[in-house]
Order: sequence, then structure tokens, then C-alpha cells
Amino acid sequence: MENVCGWIAQTANPAERDRLSGAQKADWLVIGAGITGLSAAHHLAEMHPQARIVVVDRQRAAQGASARNSGFVVAHEHPTDNELIGGQGFAGFEVDTMISRAASEEVRQRIARHAIDCDFRDSGYFFAVNDPAKLNQVDAKLATLRVLGARAEFLQGEELSRKLGTRHYQAAIWCGNGNALLQPAKYVKGLLDALPGNVSVYENTDITGLERLSQGRIRAYSLDGSVEAGKVLVCLNAFIPRVGIDDSATFPMELSASLTRPLTDQEFAAIGAVEPWGVLSTRPLGATVRLTPDRRVMIRNTAEYRTRDLSNSELALRRQHHVRGLQRRFPFLGEHDIQYTWTGHLSATRSGQAYFDQVEEGVFAVAGCNGSGVARGTLWGRLLAELASGVDSPLLQSVMQRAEPGWLPPRPFFDIGAMLRMRVEAVRARTEI
Repeated sequence: MENVCGWIAQTANPAERDRLSGAQKADWLVIGAGITGLSAAHHLAEMHPQARIVVVDRQRAAQGASARNSGFVVAHEHPTDNELIGGQGFAGFEVDTMISRAASEEVRQRIARHAIDCDFRDSGYFFAVNDPAKLNQVDAKLATLRVLGARAEFLQGEELSRKLGTRHYQAAIWCGNGNALLQPAKYVKGLLDALPGNVSVYENTDITGLERLSQGRIRAYSLDGSVEAGKVLVCLNAFIPRVGIDDSATFPMELSASLTRPLTDQEFAAIGAVEPWGVLSTRPLGATVRLTPDRRVMIRNTAEYRTRDLSNSELALRRQHHVRGLQRRFPFLGEHDIQYTWTGHLSATRSGQAYFDQVEEGVFAVAGCNGSGVARGTLWGRLLAELASGVDSPLLQSVMQRAEPGWLPPRPFFDIGAMLRMRVEAVRARTEI
């Protein structure tokens, strides 16, 4: 079977851009043309309108991991028991929520500024479970979310079924006032299309190394060319080691998802003609599910730590997992109703916090989206550009203070531990897959 992202397939394909060739010079080099890199390029261009900014990507711009995520704009996350009001972790959760709210607002501003048509829906989403025991301390969670600026409501039984059009979910917290949904490939393409004239983008350009030159400048090498720049911003998330940054304490997770055909008028009526929605599980490996504005169902219910990418035959097995998840929610959908199945990567850390730092003189990097790449990636791009430009702010200071990704043991010990942890989490989430 083919690995084809449904979001990208439904997005107009931009004209292919040149591969980097020859020796070039720029004021700024941004490595990575996903949400973070394109957001950084926009902000650099706004702050330095006379500068030449070069963006390079290993594959097609705006078609990597950023276009393959589930499209949740995260302002308010589901609090853990430790993060509830009165808990030891509440103070940190409060700061993280302030950052996430700023990130969500950054997405809204970019969409409005560039008139990006990306099916944006500012209607919140659900933290929903099949097993009510997996949504505990509801009153405390509602109070915590509300005191931090969210709108939050508890739903269960028939009331929840009428919202989602399925009886699979037994309990949920709907969370709004910042949480939103969008079509990720359309959003990142919109960022690409709106780049100003002083930004040059090169595709299919794999940076193989960075060299320190005199007077603080840096040369980045690719197979067919090089870029000499004053400053370099590395926005590769899961793939940050490709430019030699091996101490970020981040690691890649491979996810797979499927998107169905649109529901027929009869099928849509049968589920109650409900409004488009998104569901996140309260368990780390529970399913992420969406009913899109064009009546398709997206499901992502596998997440794995792997040292190599999934083959097509392995992806076909994951697709069967998607089918089982779909049929738990909508029994009338089967494998023949799936139109697209694909893989994507996110960058994770042990602590759930990002790596955000000046790596060395003139080199700045961020990684570790931990599943919140749409909003945080947009904000990180702006803040990384500000850090590299010497612009300080309370928000930047908060991000850098929270940027403690946690220690990782060396390989192969980490590989073994991560795989075992994933198996345990999969068992814990079995009712939510």
C-alpha cells in the first residue's frame, strides 16, 4: 500500500522549488520548512526586511511532519492529577498554559494576517474516554482548566453521544476558549505561500554539516551546494541530529493515521448530522480522532518509538489497527472506506518540555513539540527568531526557563526502555484505541 497523507493529498500542490546549488550567501539560514521554520522565516523577514533569508528543506517544503499531524491547535492541555489546583505541578502547568495560550493566539494571528484558508474551527475539542475510570477527578480538572482561562464542560452518556454521533465514548471534558482545529497541510502551505520576497526557499536539500568560518559566520553544506550565513536557525524537531546536534535530549516518535472517504448523506444523517469535532484521549497512546468539515473520519491510534521507518507492509498492519478503532466508533466503516493512510513523526522529550537554546555562537535550535506542534511550532519559530536577533521578552524567558527536556540514558539502554514503556502504555490505553 502507498504511504499517502490525506491532508497533503487534499491540498493544492505548490510549484516545485529549486534544489540548493552552488555557493550562496545569506544573512540568515533556516533549516527546516515546516511550521516552526516557516514561522521563523516570517518573523525574521518582518524584523529584518533588508536581510536575505534562506530556508532549506530535505524534502518538499511544507509537506513533512508539520503537514501530517492531526491538526489540533492546543491552548489548554488535559491536566494530570499532579497539575490540578493545589498539586505540586500546578505552578508549572500554569506557566505551560500561558505559553500554550500565546501559541494558540499566534496561530490565529498568522491565519488572519495571511488570509490562510485552512478549515480553521475555533470550537474547542474533547478529552474523551470509553472507560470512565480513565477520566478521574473531573470536578478538579474543570476547576483547574477554568481558572486558567478555559471554557470546560463535562459530558457523558446520551448528551455526549449526541455531540459526537457515536456511543463509543462514555465521558468527556469539552475544552474551548483557545483550543481549535485546522487542516494542517493547508495551514503550513499557507505559511509557505505567504513568505515575503526577501525569503528564498530551496527544496530537496539535505544539509550534511555546518562549518565555523571567520568573523562568526557559518557555512552549511548540502550535496550540491552551500550557504554561508551570519546566523543559523535549526527547526528540524525530530530530525535535529541530522545537523550534528546530538545532545538535545529529544527522540522521534513514529505515528500512523488513516482518513476515510466522506460520509454519505444517509450515513451523516444517521449519526445525527453532528458538527465537526476532535477527540484526544486522556491516555498517552489512546486514539486521536476527528470528524472533519467534509465529513471524513481521521484516526490515529498507533505511536511507536522506532529506530527505522515503517515499511509499506508494516504500515498495512497499522491500517488494520485503524480499522478496528474506526469500527468501535462507527461500525458501518470498514477498510474499504479508508482513502488514505500515512506516517508522520513528532519530536518527544522525557519531561514533556522542549529543547530551546542557543547551541553555540550563531546557531539556535528548537525541538520537542511533544504533540503540540501546530501552536507551539508557530510560536517557537517567532521566539527563536527573536532570541537570535537579541530581542528579549517575558514570554521568551518563560519558554527558556521551561525548556528542560530531561536526561536520556545512552543507547541501547534508551531504545530498550522506550520500547518497553510504549508496550506498557499500549496496554493501559487498550480501551481507548
